Amino acid sequence: MTVALLAIGTELSRGELVNTNSSWLARRLIALGLDPAEHVVVPDDVTRIVQTLRDLATRHPFVVSTGGLGPTTDDLTAIAASEAISRPLVRDDAALEAIRRRFAVIGRPMGPSNEKQALLPEGSTMLPNSDGTAPGFAIDLGRARCFFLPGVPREMERMFEEQVEPALAPRASRTTHQIHLRTFGEGESAVGEKLAGLEAEMPGLTIGYRASFPEVEVKVLVRAADASQAEALAERAATKVRERLGAIVYGEADDTFPAYVGRVLRDRSLTIALAESCTGGLVGQLLTSVPGSSEYVILDAVTYSNASKIQLLGVHAELIRAYGAVSSEVAAEMAEGALRISSAHLAISITGIAGPGGGTDEKPVGTVWLGLARRGGKTETRHLKLGGSRDRIRMIAGYTALRWVADAASSR
Repeated sequence: MTVALLAIGTELSRGELVNTNSSWLARRLIALGLDPAEHVVVPDDVTRIVQTLRDLATRHPFVVSTGGLGPTTDDLTAIAASEAISRPLVRDDAALEAIRRRFAVIGRPMGPSNEKQALLPEGSTMLPNSDGTAPGFAIDLGRARCFFLPGVPREMERMFEEQVEPALAPRASRTTHQIHLRTFGEGESAVGEKLAGLEAEMPGLTIGYRASFPEVEVKVLVRAADASQAEALAERAATKVRERLGAIVYGEADDTFPAYVGRVLRDRSLTIALAESCTGGLVGQLLTSVPGSSEYVILDAVTYSNASKIQLLGVHAELIRAYGAVSSEVAAEMAEGALRISSAHLAISITGIAGPGGGTDEKPVGTVWLGLARRGGKTETRHLKLGGSRDRIRMIAGYTALRWVADAASSR
């Protein structure tokens, strides 16, 4: 059974904002066993919204719309929905009371413009919003059931889970199952080559790819006679994918690479200290973006200048003069210095030339050295030759450092 996803907002149609709502909804619908067959974005224009709603309702039994339910003059979704079903807007007293309570909770006066949010199409079903002031609603348009949710992702996601998903689930026939595998370490083409022929081996299997630098997500989708069979076949297919891709697979679905690295450290009761130069704190930011990272992140020393490397980490000035700041020798002393001034079990260092300037024939832009020091063990260094923009070089260097940390932690 198909579902159309409609995103309303001029900022979306102009590309000023990325439409993350539809991608989130599509994943949830697939998990329910529904097919998000069409994604449409329209600006804040009543005529366009009405035409699009009527058009989608002729092709799909369900439409899920996001955006345009706010209090400002460009929030036109309720007006368009009422016009699409040829019914007037009427005040929904329950919605108005919920909006008043919301403002009372946050301690702000409710303005006249917010009363507009309680005007819903006559005959619609109000969908309560637990996290915001904009109630959603549902209408029947022809033979289609249409759900309207706010565009704020946090509000939309909770409303979908609480209001829309329970309404859709009984109508879904689960004949598919999808597993998302997240990878780092190979490009999209290399990942695809390693999985070549797998679909032919397993009828009903479709493998999709989504490159989101510097990662590649592999989507394992199986169609079968029923939900249990699809799930079993998807698990078998995912196992084969893991076997072919090996260590570059680090997690599933909503996992993140920093969370994976943190999980490895936490599971082994290990802590990490960082000494960053060209990445300027990027690795620390990645690691500490994970709740609970204070359990394993001890120190992040951003030593961008030579003086800071010497003063904070104890790198010898003679070493920098002899080999340069971007060298195996300096990377080693940076890691050892971070280990010495912290109580961490491991320390990783990064020093390099991210560009666009600063490169030489001997050390071109993209030259990066990593150092890894272990308490009670020997220090190692690694040399990277990276290409691309400054941001790309910094991100790949940071991810590669984190991969080394995870591997080192796993081997202890």
